[in-house]
Amino acid sequence: MANVTGLIPAAVNAVAVVLGSSIGFFFRKGISERYKKVLFIAVGLSTIGIGSKMILGANNFLIVLFSMVLGGVFGEFFNIEGKLKAIGDNIKEGDFSTGFVTSSLLFLVGPMTIVGSITAGLKGDGSLIYTKSLLDFVSSIVLSSTYGLGVMLSAVSVLVVQGGITLFAGLLTFLTDPMYLNDLVAAGGLMVFGIGLRILEIKDTKVGNYLPALLVSPILTFLTMLFKQ
Repeated sequence: MANVTGLIPAAVNAVAVVLGSSIGFFFRKGISERYKKVLFIAVGLSTIGIGSKMILGANNFLIVLFSMVLGGVFGEFFNIEGKLKAIGDNIKEGDFSTGFVTSSLLFLVGPMTIVGSITAGLKGDGSLIYTKSLLDFVSSIVLSSTYGLGVMLSAVSVLVVQGGITLFAGLLTFLTDPMYLNDLVAAGGLMVFGIGLRILEIKDTKVGNYLPALLVSPILTFLTMLFKQ
């Protein structure tokens, strides 16, 4: 288990999301719909580009495919997307639930989250998470200008998930092995791609239901390596 001081980068990242979403939320009325659309298209296209890059790094796309299939079935059965959206059902300011789910996934599904948190936990080096914090700060400004306060609540997700990975970094070091990391990131890339489609209003994908794929992928990689021996 990692030293608790490694939690500082995760806390900084959460604060960056709160600050960015606050700026976007409070100044949203000063941004005309015309320019909001321009900013949102930029974020949507960039998100699709990030997702595509993550997907291209896969070692074995069959593992990625089966991870998404199995993960999606589990997610649909337990209605993860619905439960995430239910968190904001009583808040009517903007599209709270969509903002929370979209921003949480965008901020957490990626190699910077995994590798950065593990590095912070084991070595006390938070440089990767600090870089991610800046990116999340900018993205949260744009997202909250449309989705509202749901984006700010995603700071809790960032703190809990990244903090958890940091604290248990000693048990998760195997995820930094490219054999595990690349396919895990590729599965995450497909989700990020789906987020891009949602932001661009091309397809309202239930990306949250595919989150179990991030747990399934390392298991499938381990089994594949086991059977190869």
